[in-house]
Amino acid sequence: MSINNSVEIHISNPPTDLISNIEFHPTNNNYLLASSWDGHLYIYDINSKKQIKAKYNYHSSILDCCFQDGIRVASGGLDGNLNLIDINQNSENVIGNHNAPIKCVEYCPAIGVFATGSWDTYVKLWDPRFQESNDINKDNSLAQMSKVYSLAVCDYKIIVGTSERKVNVWDLRMKRIEQSRDSVLKFQTRQIKTFPDKKGFVLSSIEGRVAVEYLDSNPEIQKNKYAFKCHRIKDDVSSIEKVYPVNAIAFHKQYGTFATGGSDGFVYIWDAYNKKRLCNFHRYPNQITSLAFSPDDNFLAISSSHLHNFSESDTHSDMVDKEGDYYSDRIDRIFVREVSEKETKPK
Repeated sequence: MSINNSVEIHISNPPTDLISNIEFHPTNNNYLLASSWDGHLYIYDINSKKQIKAKYNYHSSILDCCFQDGIRVASGGLDGNLNLIDINQNSENVIGNHNAPIKCVEYCPAIGVFATGSWDTYVKLWDPRFQESNDINKDNSLAQMSKVYSLAVCDYKIIVGTSERKVNVWDLRMKRIEQSRDSVLKFQTRQIKTFPDKKGFVLSSIEGRVAVEYLDSNPEIQKNKYAFKCHRIKDDVSSIEKVYPVNAIAFHKQYGTFATGGSDGFVYIWDAYNKKRLCNFHRYPNQITSLAFSPDDNFLAISSSHLHNFSESDTHSDMVDKEGDYYSDRIDRIFVREVSEKETKPK
């Protein structure tokens, strides 16, 4: 089922290069955080006329960002630094670093630390209360044995996806691996997100597949895990199916359904428990790089961006939307779409 009649807006003054991540403010639908390869961190006030509220320059591409709370945000990128901004005080501090680019940044409210995953093969934990000295963080490294590609927080645990298709579940209180498993997907992990009920997680890869997995190691529970194909387009003439990476996942907190975004430019919403696709939206002008539901679940933010590490054959041709606006596959845009119960509630 395709849905095309929902209210959708374009964010003005979008990033000028690949949009690596977007995230809503934890309690306010109006504020949206975005990081970009253009070296800037953006904060948008969606309902204001200008929309862009603040812009921070780091002179190095930013690969991920997140909110700590309503006034503090963190980001990490190619320079290996973990940056913390206090929006109210307009202050910026480097509170941690890696020996290689930081790919993932997540805040763990259960223990009050940031977790960063890097291409240096480590996850590190950082206490934001100690901004002047990292002495508290001397023993903060969790070795992963290969590059970290994705990281998700689940209460006192983090789930780490690495370049060797490993999925490591760490207990942050004990700083030990609770589980280590191979991804059921055969190719490179793209993203991991946990279910709102904390019972499992969804993992995507570059092969146009998504896996639904459960944390409980009980064999009866593990029987429920499965994987499915998505973000594939069959050519009407040649009948050849083109496979696209699944770059983004976002969960609807109330219903437990989730959205996926792929390099095909499409966004789908899925009911994992009933193994159904609920809907898909229109095709966006570029590859989907990030998705985020608003705190009240009524809106979905979508970044449509050009991925540098894919060939030109992975982008679709220039498009014109129904209002006649022209889009180029080199333009980076952020859309905010109002989503309905019909699109997100399990049937």
